[in-house]
Amino acid sequence: MTASDVRDVDPGDGRLPTPSTTRSPAWSSAALPPLAPDRDLDAPDWFEVVEHFREGLIVCDADGVVRHVSPVAQRLLPEVTPGALLDAAAVPSMADGDFTHRGRRLTARQVPLSGARCCWYVEDVTDRVSRADALLAERARSAFLAVVGDKLGNPLHPDRAAAAVVRLAVPTLAEVAVLVLAPRAGRARWWRASRTDDDAPTVDSGVLAGGDLPTAIAEALTGVEPHAVDWLVEQAVDAGWLPALAGTDSAARVVPLPGRDAPVGVLLVARRATRWYDEADVDLTRAFAARAGAALTTALLYRDQAEVADTLQASLLPVEPAEAAGVQWGTAYRPAQAGLRIGGDFYGSHRLADGGSVFFLGDVSGKGVEAAVFTGQLRQCLQALHRLESQPGRLLRLLNDALLETTQAHGQGRFATIVLGVARPQRDGGLTLTMAGGGHLPPLVLRNSGEVESVPLRGMLIGVVPDPRVGEVTVRLAPGETCLLYSDGVTEARGGRRGDEQFGTERLVAAVTGCQRMPAPALAERVEQVTCDWLAQGDHDDIAVLALRASGPGGRGPRHLHSVPELADIAQPGEIDA
Repeated sequence: MTASDVRDVDPGDGRLPTPSTTRSPAWSSAALPPLAPDRDLDAPDWFEVVEHFREGLIVCDADGVVRHVSPVAQRLLPEVTPGALLDAAAVPSMADGDFTHRGRRLTARQVPLSGARCCWYVEDVTDRVSRADALLAERARSAFLAVVGDKLGNPLHPDRAAAAVVRLAVPTLAEVAVLVLAPRAGRARWWRASRTDDDAPTVDSGVLAGGDLPTAIAEALTGVEPHAVDWLVEQAVDAGWLPALAGTDSAARVVPLPGRDAPVGVLLVARRATRWYDEADVDLTRAFAARAGAALTTALLYRDQAEVADTLQASLLPVEPAEAAGVQWGTAYRPAQAGLRIGGDFYGSHRLADGGSVFFLGDVSGKGVEAAVFTGQLRQCLQALHRLESQPGRLLRLLNDALLETTQAHGQGRFATIVLGVARPQRDGGLTLTMAGGGHLPPLVLRNSGEVESVPLRGMLIGVVPDPRVGEVTVRLAPGETCLLYSDGVTEARGGRRGDEQFGTERLVAAVTGCQRMPAPALAERVEQVTCDWLAQGDHDDIAVLALRASGPGGRGPRHLHSVPELADIAQPGEIDA
């Protein structure tokens, strides 16, 4: 029962407000004793009703003298006594509505009565306000942690994630936040965010030797949260982390950031002692640290995996041909999956003891990582076998046997096509090329006359049968002439006007016709560019090009400027013979 169940209207006869029949059906006028016109304020049956109100009741006469104080009002405002002036009581101004008295939150409401009298209703709302404040605080904490989870879900780089952690901690958790990552190679990196006035926090970073870490930080890195907090500020100041709080009364806490097996780092939060860290603040800091630890663990794991991937990719990328006397090399490589940077096409060369060079270009079945791994195995086999055999046909058969053994052992069932040759320089600056074919596209030779010849090289796939048929041919390059090797990613590139036409060998021949004086690197680049223009950013297979040019006496071709056919001049199929 509350005083709101009573009308805030004076009956006009000096009596208390009568019960309301409209606000609470349970309070009907028939349920109350009848009131005589001359009933005064001391009617005992009315005060028995008032005593059960949740609100306290204070009735004052026209002079402000207290005429009546209900038991609830007497408990809330013991200074108010009947017969004394209300203003004389040591009570904050009730006219403000809400006020604090004796550690309780009260609310007051005044109702005018007849004859210039008034009635005050006083209610204790401490618990209600506390619950509302707690709800608002919990909503604020939940909103803060939701923002933290959203912001820390994006950075996959440890440095960016660490900077985001300390930036998010200020100013909600601290005026200065310092994050120290677990030492790596004896050195610990740290990030700090500091708030100055109302500006956005500034972030800086540094490195400390593992042995120079403050004791509290080193202890927290073992997973133990320091309980003695009085000396944390001193250690942080000595480390140079709290310049803005040095010399002032400050509060600080240290919490570990959970990792997979051990803490990934430690978070130090500090602020002026006017905002001490209570249990709710510490719980919020721990919840923040848990999210920060998960984000940093993910970022560090991603970094480690990226480092491994980069190392493996570097080992699987095609290796540029080794420099050799009388040979100018040109290469181009574009994997089908550009994000991986690796694929199933490969090329390379190895120098021979007699001054010649073993060179090769090939294509393994499949795409992506698995094809690149098989390519790496093939290249390793070639690197070892060329020391035992330099005759191209026999070397290719040895490679076939090695690949068969590898694929059968791993159950891969993969195969490869390849052109493998040996280039030997001649006295006049030319080259003699002896090439063996393993099911690959025939090379092209650009003669000084401008003619483009297709080398009649045939053979079977490598890694399929124990004794494959291997074709072999010898070609001589005069000084300035070039032999061009390419993968089917060039000739089978689909594009053109309809988007599904293959580039084909005829278009390739047309593209390199008139390019006989181009250096080998420029020629390889041109083949790649023409192919990509034909694709028009469409999907494609791995593309690999290897050009070797007889550089002439002295090992270098003459400098020149020479025009090449425009891409628009490349003939369509059937136009070459016209």
